[in-house]
Amino acid sequence: MKSQAPIESHPWPPYLPSEPRIIMLGTFPPKPVRWSMDFFYPNRNNDMWRIMGLIMHHDRDYYWDTDGKKFDEVRIKTMLDHTGIALWDTAMRVRRLKDNASDKYLEIIEPIDLASLLDACPTVRAVVATGEKACGVVAGIAGCELPSIGARVPCCLGGHSFDLWRMPSSSRAYPLSLEKKAEAYRKMLVANGVVQKLD
Repeated sequence: MKSQAPIESHPWPPYLPSEPRIIMLGTFPPKPVRWSMDFFYPNRNNDMWRIMGLIMHHDRDYYWDTDGKKFDEVRIKTMLDHTGIALWDTAMRVRRLKDNASDKYLEIIEPIDLASLLDACPTVRAVVATGEKACGVVAGIAGCELPSIGARVPCCLGGHSFDLWRMPSSSRAYPLSLEKKAEAYRKMLVANGVVQKLD
């Protein structure tokens, strides 16, 4: 029996700094009721911007506005522009099979047009999937292997060569400490020349 859940369309266009080096792809945003800002990884309980705070500033709360109880979209976009990190997701239209934000219960109706995205971002040399489902979508489109967590595999799509990285999910439900997640993301960013290696 098919799900009767409504089809949701992605609320945002990709965020594309000038000449991005990498593009990070999640799966699909949570419902708007869970947003603390009108931007990627908006859920207060998602750790993406805490991970980046630890990596970029040694401060998990650097991108958190305590007074407003939300993430600081301006600071986040400034960091993305400075580092050349682009953002989008792997699902453009979905059904939620359960009333939550879990990737496990997302039915992807329309996946990303990855070839067109890469055409628009010719400087991208790495596609970073921020979870297992997102990585599976990219690997399926590009016809490459699924890398292990924290690792990469070479891919080619539409004349574009890139490394596909599979990162641990930034969801609180993913059983790994914030510090361990940050360590994995730091290694990926160092390998792609986005941040400098620490002594």
